[in-house]
Parts: sequence; C-alpha cells; structure tokens
Amino acid sequence: MSAVAHPPDLTVYAVPAFVALVVAELVVLRRRKRRLDGRDFWASIAMGAVSLLTINLLMGLAGWWFATLLWQHRAFDLGTSWAGWAVALVGWDLIYYWDHRLSHEVRFFWASHVNHHSSQQYNLSTALRQPWTAFQTALMVATLALVGVRPDLIVLSGAINLLYQFWIHTEVVGRLGPLEWVLNTPSHHRVHHGSNARYLDRNYGGILIVWDRLFGSFQAEDEVVVYGLTKDIETYNLWTIAFHEWAALGRDVRRAHGLDRLRHLVRGPGWQPAAGAAPTPVDAATA
Repeated sequence: MSAVAHPPDLTVYAVPAFVALVVAELVVLRRRKRRLDGRDFWASIAMGAVSLLTINLLMGLAGWWFATLLWQHRAFDLGTSWAGWAVALVGWDLIYYWDHRLSHEVRFFWASHVNHHSSQQYNLSTALRQPWTAFQTALMVATLALVGVRPDLIVLSGAINLLYQFWIHTEVVGRLGPLEWVLNTPSHHRVHHGSNARYLDRNYGGILIVWDRLFGSFQAEDEVVVYGLTKDIETYNLWTIAFHEWAALGRDVRRAHGLDRLRHLVRGPGWQPAAGAAPTPVDAATA
C-alpha cells in the first residue's frame, strides 16, 4: 500500500475567516439594534477554543489512525477522482446525519452534544460552542475507507462539512429559495436549535437537508424559534456547560436498578423509569 499523508487541518486555517464573519455579523446586528449577551458570546468562543484542542486534535488523530487501519482492507481505491471526492463528501454527510441523530436520541451521546444547544441565543458564536467529549464521529466516518475513500479525503471532507455548518448559525440570513430543498440553510438549522415542541429532534443534516426529507426528520421554520434546551442550565460556567449532562446521567444511573441503568444510557434524554418504555421528547433545540 502506498502511504497516505495526513492533510492539513483546514479548520485551523479558517480561524481568521471565522473571526471576520463573527465581526461582520456583530456589525449587522448592531445596525439592526439587536444586542447579544456578552457572557453567552464569550462562553461559546471559549468552548470552541478548548474543543479545537481536544476533539479536533485528539479525535482527529484517532480517526486518522482508524481510517488508515481500515484502508488496508478497502474493497476499492477511488483515489482523488471526482468519484472519490463525491463518495467522500456525500458519504461523510450521510454518516454525519445518523451520528447527529444518534447524538440527540441516545442519552449517552447527548451528554456530549448537549452543550452545543445550551445557548439561548443564536449567532455565529453558537457554531463554536462545540463538545469537549464527543468521540464517535471520527471513528464512524473512518469506515468510508472500507469502500475506497482515501483517509486524507475523509479528513478533508470532515473539515469541509464543519466549515459549511459554521455560516448557518445565524439569524442574519433569511430563506434561500430553491436551495432550501437540497441544502441545510440558516432557516433549517434555526429549527434544529429550537426548543419549541414542533422543532425538537428535527433537521439533523450537515450540508444536505435531503437526508431529513428522506428519513422523516424534516421540519420547516414556520413559527418563531425559542432557542436553548427544554430545561435551560442558566449558567456561563464552562465546566458546567461541558459536563452538566454527564453529571446528571451519572446520578440517574447510580439511582437506578437493574436494566434501568442501561436504559438511562441508551434511551432518549427525557426517559425516566416512571415513564415506562416510551421516552419523552428529547431535550434538543446542532453541528
């Protein structure tokens, strides 16, 4: 097998663009007389900075290692042709859809993802409020290597997917006409961050919204969005934002008995033993 070099981390190179877009959004919001909560804004920025050092670095390396391991057992080699890029980008997005859905519908994974939804505001800084403990995504997408996607294309496709999702965390951009049928847009993603009952567990897509349309999780933005969790944590403490659901999950597991301990881990975040087999709506409100 020929060696495949690890590509550069595009998210690091994109930091200046992130800063420029955040500043531009702040200027637009000021002109529209919309004020942001500075404490929430800086909490999101700080969450993103730590995530860049944990998930992007550590899990990126773990995902790269797993992809190169699987690459040795590939069925094909799609190379860097248009087919290789197409399978990489579309395949990554499809896996992301199910990974993202899993992160909302299974409490063990929700414990990592919940902090991204904990802000009661919605702006570009919210995109940076990333998990500190999510680990499964890099391992799941590494499986693309088995069907012939080169590990470097897997890494680059992941960066492209993440960069795309940055700009959709805004209220500055309205509806985008026919593009709304295919692409994930600010309107679609505002729904995903809503705690409104009709918006819970909807619009999981990364770049493409077609997965939600195909798998029954699509919801159009048709009422004012209320951002945050169904039970907001009301804090700007980074440690609490990052780990409050892990702590709550640990308490529930310790207090439970028998199989209920496992059910707390694998059922929806709202599930409690008294509720029986059917979980209550997930405390969701993104990627």
